[in-house]
Amino acid sequence: MDGGQPVPSPLVPLENTSSDSSMSLEQKTTFVFVILLFIFLGILIVRCFRILLDPYRSMPTSTWADGLEGLEKGQFDHALA
Repeated sequence: MDGGQPVPSPLVPLENTSSDSSMSLEQKTTFVFVILLFIFLGILIVRCFRILLDPYRSMPTSTWADGLEGLEKGQFDHALA
């Protein structure tokens, strides 16, 4: 072809790039943070699917009106004063 010269490939790194192939501290920190975010997202997705499949299991058995002492249900106007 053109005298045996090697054709540069975009997949082969150039010779003038830095010899340090490891990631910098900022890149490592960002990578770990992104991985933690994906783990958190996975936990939230699993929890949402569990709630969708069985919504009544996650509800408490008592209601907020059970904690009233000496007040009947419906007498909240007098309790605010």
